[in-house]
Amino acid sequence: MTQVERAAGPSAHRRKRLEYAARESAAGSLRRTLGPMHLILLGVGSTVGAGIYVMTGVAAADYAGPAVLLSFMLAGVACLFTALSYAELASLMPVAGSAYTYAYVSLGEGCAWAVGWLLLLEYGISCAGVASGLSGYFVSLLHDFGVLVPQALSTTTIQVVDSTVSEAVHVGLRLDLPGAASILLVTCVLLVGVRESFRINAAIVVLKVGVLLLFVGVGVWFVRPALWTPFIPAYEGGLHYGVPGIFRAASLIFFAYVGFEAVSTAAGEARNPRRDVPLGIVGALVVCTALYMAVAAVLIGVVPWRGLGVADPLAVAVGLMGQPWLALCVKLGAVIGLCSVLLGLLYAQSRIFYTMAEDGLLSALFSHLHPRFLTPWRGTLVLGVGVALATAVLPVEMIGDLVSLGTAMAFMVVCLTVIWLRNAEPDLPRVFRVPLGGFRIRGVWLGYVPLLGVLFCLVMIVPLGADMALALYGGNPLPVALLAGYGLAGLAFYRVYGRHHSRMGRAVSGPR
Repeated sequence: MTQVERAAGPSAHRRKRLEYAARESAAGSLRRTLGPMHLILLGVGSTVGAGIYVMTGVAAADYAGPAVLLSFMLAGVACLFTALSYAELASLMPVAGSAYTYAYVSLGEGCAWAVGWLLLLEYGISCAGVASGLSGYFVSLLHDFGVLVPQALSTTTIQVVDSTVSEAVHVGLRLDLPGAASILLVTCVLLVGVRESFRINAAIVVLKVGVLLLFVGVGVWFVRPALWTPFIPAYEGGLHYGVPGIFRAASLIFFAYVGFEAVSTAAGEARNPRRDVPLGIVGALVVCTALYMAVAAVLIGVVPWRGLGVADPLAVAVGLMGQPWLALCVKLGAVIGLCSVLLGLLYAQSRIFYTMAEDGLLSALFSHLHPRFLTPWRGTLVLGVGVALATAVLPVEMIGDLVSLGTAMAFMVVCLTVIWLRNAEPDLPRVFRVPLGGFRIRGVWLGYVPLLGVLFCLVMIVPLGADMALALYGGNPLPVALLAGYGLAGLAFYRVYGRHHSRMGRAVSGPR
């Protein structure tokens, strides 16, 4: 049995055989130390972060108003279909690499590289957005203790300023140092070993969820129902408010769900991946969606929604409640809790890069394991420094859009992989199958759940593309330029390095 199917066509069409991917993962050098509770806590810890602490306020203030609750539901449904697809693939392919490996098996090497490049947006760049939110709460917390951080040391180099008719990009001599420092701190934690990192993560997740439940429990007594009306604000043009605003807010809030599928990247270190990885994925999504809805409902009922477009909306809410002790708890919980998100996302990205390096598509630097801790320490260190630089420079609004776009496209590949494998390998044992079944067109099986996952991902992508086009028309070419530059850089890297160093390519051309 060869490790690669010799598909006709260029090198980008090479596919890794499913059996080889499973054997490769089973023979990996990473320690299998993670149980089901570790995986659920990884999913919750990686998901509950900047989305609820920061993006909820931005989505409500700029796009949806109180109807942001509908946006949360829309984004959650989109993720549910994808989560079910992830669960089937994780039970069938208990391998490291998440969507990257799934794409390698089903769609070929070129698509796998593209997905890996998109996952860098989803995990690596999203860390910059999370760290930006952490920075806002940290600066606010220091202010409560009488320590003032200069704006030049707590604001990103690039700022996007909205006016009534256009957007302007301002570049100044400033850096978000608290955000960058948090990335470097979490990177150091990841270097010392996965078991130690996950013990820290478990403690932080319990604290973070407890603080959010405390916010809901206290805040419900300060809710003013009048602030929920009109539930859907009148349309104001573009993608602001009305029905278009609900969909635009959903595409932004999609950022809040980044992380639940980080569980699938831990398959190479899970003790029983076929059983525990699907449980971790679906369980984390259900817990996080319920928590999001409760926090958002209280937040909008306490603060007039137009005043939520700040870096620390929960801090604004507890300020209006007049409960200083709760304000301290929320800010401290946000700072500590967002660290668990950074840990989960950086962990996931480092393991994807590890898998890509093992396949030869990235430098061996990313797969070099520490002799004592057995972690890919060099790659983790390079990744951490790069993300820290992005945190110091890029604004959170721009990061959120890029992450949501990359996430939606990666999710689409996962859903399509379920369909492909059901047709290419129908007899393989599947511990978990997506529900609702499917139908056939000319003998090709098409599942309702994965098709709905693709559809809802497109629903997330379209408003993002429209908003980028409006920004370009309004005088802000930076989002389009960043996206185009990122895509071209990925294509160039694969053509210059990846396809020539691919282990699949060497397997086809001769002995390894």
